[in-house]
Amino acid sequence: MEEKEVDIKENYIYQLDDKLLEILLKDRSSNKNIIWATDNYQTRGSGYYPFDNITIKSITGRNGLVIKPRVEKSKREQNIRVKEKAEVFTPSWVCNAQNNLIDNAWFCKENVFNIEKDKTWQVINDKILFPEGKTWQDYVLENRLEISCGEAPYLVSRYDTVTGKWLEINERIGLLDRKLRIVNENTEHEQEWYEWAVKAFKSIYGFEWQGDSLLIARENLLFTFIDYYVERFGVFPIKEYLEEISKIISWNIFQMDGLKFVIPDSCKPVPKMQISLFDDETQTEECPGCLKNNPNKHTGIYSKVMNWETNRSIKFINLLNRRN
Repeated sequence: MEEKEVDIKENYIYQLDDKLLEILLKDRSSNKNIIWATDNYQTRGSGYYPFDNITIKSITGRNGLVIKPRVEKSKREQNIRVKEKAEVFTPSWVCNAQNNLIDNAWFCKENVFNIEKDKTWQVINDKILFPEGKTWQDYVLENRLEISCGEAPYLVSRYDTVTGKWLEINERIGLLDRKLRIVNENTEHEQEWYEWAVKAFKSIYGFEWQGDSLLIARENLLFTFIDYYVERFGVFPIKEYLEEISKIISWNIFQMDGLKFVIPDSCKPVPKMQISLFDDETQTEECPGCLKNNPNKHTGIYSKVMNWETNRSIKFINLLNRRN
């Protein structure tokens, strides 16, 4: 793999460590693998239908080029995804502008990380200063969530989503990129850097419907860690680091129907109350959550995330219920 290649090849990940793809494909809610949840690949046959789990075999070896980032898909493929799945394409400069709004509010001032230009930005290279009453540790620990994250352009920005151009580390504008910049500026030793990088990854969340985009998002986060580590220390991170970061990513970047809070298309019909004593056939009716648009009554598999403070998983919907 080229050092600055946008498309992260699954064969390359598998060669790095055969456990990495296994972890990145894990669905923590079902304890199986994430599913394709798209019909874009079903012409390839068994193993590629929307309800099929994505396996290592289906995306490596001869199948190593099956999954590609959006910038490398054909215009036809891109248009189909927009039309059939309402896949939203967000230019990197828009991601930057919206991420800046978050930081403007947090820092109580503008132009903290960069200055917005016409569909681009100018990096501010001075060390970030923090307002009174807030520390760099507070910033790193602040939880952030990207909804319907696709390839996670709001979280990490290894490449420009419009042109596919590789972005150097000091040019990046993702929410996690900003946290890792802060970690870089405020830690001295490798162990301290790694400790806070882990905390940064634990603070970043995102969910996505389509399995291929979800896997790309997870890969983008993992390789963002690699990029920053190599840039800072001049060597490749050890296998144990990669596996720990991958585990965090597999929990925090998860597959979910954002309206139902369950794994996509996992709702099942339920037995219907028998009306006739002489009717031997089992009758079913639609999932009550789907039928009544009640997010708490779905029969599907509710998506889970990890509470890293308690090291216990929790249904994502329960986090929303707590706020109500």
